[in-house]
Amino acid sequence: MVRAFGFTNIGCVRRNNEDVFRLADDIGLYIVADGMGGAQAGEIAASLATEAVLDHFRQNPERDLSTLCHAFERAHSEVSAAAARDSALRGMGSTLVVALCDDKSVFIANVGDSRAYVFQGRRREYISPDQTWVNEVGRQLGLSTEQLKEHPWRHVLTTAIGCEGHFRVNSVTLPLNADTRILLCTDGLHDVVSDTDIGNIMTGSCSPDWKCHQLVEAARQAGGPDNITVIVVQDDGHTAPRKKSPEQ
Repeated sequence: MVRAFGFTNIGCVRRNNEDVFRLADDIGLYIVADGMGGAQAGEIAASLATEAVLDHFRQNPERDLSTLCHAFERAHSEVSAAAARDSALRGMGSTLVVALCDDKSVFIANVGDSRAYVFQGRRREYISPDQTWVNEVGRQLGLSTEQLKEHPWRHVLTTAIGCEGHFRVNSVTLPLNADTRILLCTDGLHDVVSDTDIGNIMTGSCSPDWKCHQLVEAARQAGGPDNITVIVVQDDGHTAPRKKSPEQ
């Protein structure tokens, strides 16, 4: 049986947490969002986006990639409409990454730079593409990894839930096996913890909650400059006994 655990942490620098996650094991739906905007607008945008996706699946029994993409469109519309109604929320937006699991497949979609990682056994099979200036423009210009790490536009998104302009959803369908491990996370994790270190934690046989705490602790040990949110999804019938989680 597929189970999941989610965890969010404010990090070591920020004064508030604008990340939001939702778990809906009964429909195999897992959601992570990272809000942006002044005052509390980022948290509002992330909450609106996640609830819109969850409500869409509660109201639509179909569990497929098309329904998932329509849920993203609904989230985009609701965040945009809320910003239009309230001048204090103008300019708010959110990243969004979602995994939808059925008996044989996992459907993944993302907007912005919150990521999905999928592992089969000890192999990494997929990382969702970041919709950032670095990934979509800087790399095409031939800038080196070192240059991109220091570039002033390294945190600029090319699209987001609720943003003005062209709205794009990345999506993919992958097989869901007994040894599949799925990680959804915000950039508070993947910006400071290497893919190798993430993989070492994710491909172990420990429980989802232990892995979540290990991932968050790794980000905090790396400085924790941003909010950190993770969801780990795996078949708990193939999970080793839970280890003690590190103190946060």
